[in-house]
Amino acid sequence: MHIRTRQLLGMLLGLLLTSLAVAQEKFPEGPIKIIVPFAAGGGVDNAARLLAKQLQTDLGVPVIVDNRPGASGTIGGKAVQTAPADGLTLLFSAATQVLTQEAMAKPPYDPLNDFSFVARTASAPLLMVISPNLPQNQLKDVMQAARTEPEKWFAGLPALGAPSHLATLMLAKEGQLNLATVVYRGTAPALTDVAGGSTQILIDSIISLQSLAKAGKVKPIVVTSAKRSALMPEIPTASESGFPNFVAESWYGVWAPKDLPAKRQQMLHKAINEATRQLVKSGAYAPLGIDPVIESIDDFRKYSQRYVSDGAALLKSSGYKPE
Repeated sequence: MHIRTRQLLGMLLGLLLTSLAVAQEKFPEGPIKIIVPFAAGGGVDNAARLLAKQLQTDLGVPVIVDNRPGASGTIGGKAVQTAPADGLTLLFSAATQVLTQEAMAKPPYDPLNDFSFVARTASAPLLMVISPNLPQNQLKDVMQAARTEPEKWFAGLPALGAPSHLATLMLAKEGQLNLATVVYRGTAPALTDVAGGSTQILIDSIISLQSLAKAGKVKPIVVTSAKRSALMPEIPTASESGFPNFVAESWYGVWAPKDLPAKRQQMLHKAINEATRQLVKSGAYAPLGIDPVIESIDDFRKYSQRYVSDGAALLKSSGYKPE
């Protein structure tokens, strides 16, 4: 009887420990904060808010989007780097995040080693637009005008090291342009200046530029992805326009503070991948032209390393000097 009692107690203790372990796999601690290091209304912000809404539904806890624009995304990045490594503060950013060291003279962190990789979520076509009052309608004509009168052409950069930055460098390289650039605190203010005519060119995700482009507030010229976008199928690719080497896309990912426990990292990774699947299934991604990405944490890390290598080579060949 005594032995059976001990066996029963042992079984009950085992069940209790298992229940506790399962409970710890959930998110009971409080709201998750997703920091977006760019202004509200841009492509990164739009994609982040879709993900946050789906995660809130799936995980059953509040998921808050907090915009921290400035310093080419590093203000928001620094806020996440220095946050507690509990998985409750996350960074949702574009490829800009991983090129911080190559794009800035005094980077505040090492993006490949000072963060925990959680998940890459999507890629998105880039769209090139110009001011609506300009007469050019084709890429070759924009190239020619900017080459002939470079003092009249300025390109907006929503963030240094962003896909838009690399694509603008590709534009200059392919067109043999001496193209001056203006750095902005995100896409929205850059887009405002292009619409107003004080800045002439902007390349950024089609997500953030399509509304004004369709409304005629800015003039769309090409998409820089390998194929046309379903959002604006009438707009040719740069390759179709005679520049086959002018191919670039944006992509989005989620990072957490360094030393995030592996169990929490895997939990977040699985939750974000599942949220991505649900967003595709519901059709939420379709209006934004986003192509979903579902890959392992290790694949995300390796992809980032290759992207940094390729981006660094482009920055160096263009003569870009970090600021």
